[in-house]
Amino acid sequence: MKRAPAKSFEDLIVWQKAHALVLAIYRMSEVLPKNEQYGLTSQLRRAAISVPANIAEGFKKRTKIDKARFMNIAQGSLEECRYYFILIRDLKLGDCTELFPKLEEVSKLLDAYGSSILASGS
Repeated sequence: MKRAPAKSFEDLIVWQKAHALVLAIYRMSEVLPKNEQYGLTSQLRRAAISVPANIAEGFKKRTKIDKARFMNIAQGSLEECRYYFILIRDLKLGDCTELFPKLEEVSKLLDAYGSSILASGS
């Protein structure tokens, strides 16, 4: 079944899931130690916000190469978040267990969306 074209980035399931991940990361990071507020907490939140922000920015780009490049940037930021989850876990600063599957889902959706952009005729 073919979906109707998205009218805005908010219609994209990948953006919706990435935005939900950001909200979950904000909630989880509230319990990180206060001495990490300007370090790990800030870096994690910045990387997380970059994912849906790049999806949104790429949505309005005119060429498929430009669109795909922004999806690739979003994927890079997502991998940065993955590393921060590992670091938080290994330093025993918090529990990211529930965030790993959400991150993986966004990653798969981003891969699929980026591939579909490149395979499209426009």
